[in-house]
Amino acid sequence: MTEAQIARFHQAFETRLVNKSSATWRGLDEDQRVAAPQALLKAHPTLMKRPVIDAGGTLYLGWTKDVQAALLK
Repeated sequence: MTEAQIARFHQAFETRLVNKSSATWRGLDEDQRVAAPQALLKAHPTLMKRPVIDAGGTLYLGWTKDVQAALLK
């Protein structure tokens, strides 16, 4: 991912963008976990929650019932 993409996604989702239930997160030490979300995602792209969907300029995070309802109307 580019820095511009990370910045855009972070602006839209803030800390929700980091998947804190992932194996990658569990493998980080406390010093790493306190880093800024953008720095974490740059260093460890697998920490990003997925999918991030860009539908006509609107960003959605995950594949929840709400996202499905918004996209499958």
